[in-house]
Amino acid sequence: MKQTEVLLQPNPNARIEEFVYEKLDRKAPSRMNNPELLGQYMIDAGNDFGPGTAYGNALIKCGETQKRIGTADRELIQTSAINFLTPLRNFIEGDYKTITKERKLLQNKRLDLDAAKTRLKKAKVAEARAAQLNTSQPEENNIMIWAEEVTKSEQEVRITQSEFDRQAEITRLLLEGISSTHAHHLRCLNDFVEAQMTYYAQCYQYMLDLQKQLGSFPSTFLSNNNQSSATPVQSVSTPSVLASASASLPSVSNSIVTSGISELKSSSGSRKARVLYDYDAANSSELSLLADEVITVYSIPGMDSDWLMGERGNQQGKVPITYLELLN
Repeated sequence: MKQTEVLLQPNPNARIEEFVYEKLDRKAPSRMNNPELLGQYMIDAGNDFGPGTAYGNALIKCGETQKRIGTADRELIQTSAINFLTPLRNFIEGDYKTITKERKLLQNKRLDLDAAKTRLKKAKVAEARAAQLNTSQPEENNIMIWAEEVTKSEQEVRITQSEFDRQAEITRLLLEGISSTHAHHLRCLNDFVEAQMTYYAQCYQYMLDLQKQLGSFPSTFLSNNNQSSATPVQSVSTPSVLASASASLPSVSNSIVTSGISELKSSSGSRKARVLYDYDAANSSELSLLADEVITVYSIPGMDSDWLMGERGNQQGKVPITYLELLN
């Protein structure tokens, strides 16, 4: 029970605080959990960095996902506490204590009964020995004394036997309900497992959605410094998930991006290009893009090598080359 509490609430100070509020019959103040705190800090940092930038936008998306995970974590704690921990705690602090107390009493009654039977046995042996040595008046007195001792011991055995039988019946009645208690706790354990399954399924789905959202950024932003820009990001090790993840994170080869670029820059003509990822213009000189739309691109003298001019209807502005795929 205590290790389940540690699993659901790793912070010992928070557990002590919740315990104190519970004993005082007061509601503990709500606090943000670790995923929610991380998510809020990520969102704040993304807004400070700039939502229009790739890194700032990615921070905000990651922060929102972390907060969703935090909400799922809160639901897991609440569900597990109601369906698993509370019934277990009620049994341990209620019926289990009663059963343990009555069983201990039964053990004490058994010891009393065993001691009474031992005294009776010794009294009978002493009486028989005195009867064999019945040769004088003093020995007859000893026989009477031991006979009285036997009678007294027999009465003690009857009393202790009655008390033992009564305590055994009480303990038996209490233990008869254990099988139904086990069945109830088995259902509670199943509820706990289902709550965990729901939690991990939600977390997996949230991270998969986040991975797809991050896939809308160019591959150069998604790779480590020591990797090729065409290397896709893999954040999940499950084979089936890797396949879908690879499909959801398109990568652009330098050869594809640069094919025809030099030719386009050297000429005064224009080409059609398909937009690979969404792009939010950082200022009025740039053109915002939507994934999969087709625009017209061309180059102008003195332009940065990483940019082209893009046109969509009567709108025009600079667009990054890495977001485009030139069409034949």
